[in-house]
Amino acid sequence: MKYSADPSLILCVDDESSGLLMRRLLLESQGYRVLTADSGEQGLAMLSAQAIDLILLDYMMPGEDGGMVAEKMRKIRPAIPILMLTAYVDLPSETLAHVDRYVIKGQSPADLLRAVAEMLHAAGASRPGPAL
Repeated sequence: MKYSADPSLILCVDDESSGLLMRRLLLESQGYRVLTADSGEQGLAMLSAQAIDLILLDYMMPGEDGGMVAEKMRKIRPAIPILMLTAYVDLPSETLAHVDRYVIKGQSPADLLRAVAEMLHAAGASRPGPAL
């Protein structure tokens, strides 16, 4: 369990720069610290080098999809909470096996923030997020 006074650090991984920017601004507006990666490979490198509290991972990316990236992330940090962001309603079971939860793109920002806060709280992070 983490007891640092620092706000939780969230890693957002998405190949679409506009989506990364929007999620970064949303999360930072709630007091979170945010790192962004525009590929699974970059996200894996950041996870290995940083004390990240939660990963927000896009499903559909070129090369390796989010499910493959999540599987690799679990090998690096097995207990890290992973929230998948997807446009698909039915994710493959292989993908669901490696993530803790998923949010459908197009849901409200409040839904995304609620999921992040609940997952951080469950993981015992220092800052569970805003009250929604």
